[in-house]
Amino acid sequence: MILEATPLAGVLVVRPEPHADSRGLFARTYCRETFASAGVDFTPLQMSTSFNRVARTLRGLHWQEAPHGEAKLVRVTRGAMFDVAVDLRPSSPTYKKWFGLELSAENRMSLFIPAGFAHGFVTFEDETEVAYAIDTAYAPAAGRGARFDDPAFAITWPAAPVVVGERDLAWPAFEG
Repeated sequence: MILEATPLAGVLVVRPEPHADSRGLFARTYCRETFASAGVDFTPLQMSTSFNRVARTLRGLHWQEAPHGEAKLVRVTRGAMFDVAVDLRPSSPTYKKWFGLELSAENRMSLFIPAGFAHGFVTFEDETEVAYAIDTAYAPAAGRGARFDDPAFAITWPAAPVVVGERDLAWPAFEG
């Protein structure tokens, strides 16, 4: 597996290195030692999944407030989506900047998003399923969010959403 830096310090694209034969393929999607050798301390404590019935479903932008900040490794197991991380670290030179890329069952890539970032995505296909490995337990009282179209971030979504949850539409303007 190959870890690739992005323009946002700490956010990594994880590219598997598949080993194929007549049966199909095998590829590592996470290795604690590989992350540690890249200076990333990430040990998943929780696994979650998101199933999205229709294409152009949008979820996010979500994060957990400190001290419950969570790092996550996000991968699509079925379908495809555009995945986004937004830097919410006030002291960061990329504060309020975003990075996005297509994750799909076909490309098998993952996105590592450290604590201090918001996360969101829009699906490209019906029945897109997303798997998350997360290093912190969910703390409902620490849950925060911002609208996907908040001008503070100016995210260029490649597909206009058709399904957005009520909670995601109700987030206030980002103050930071």
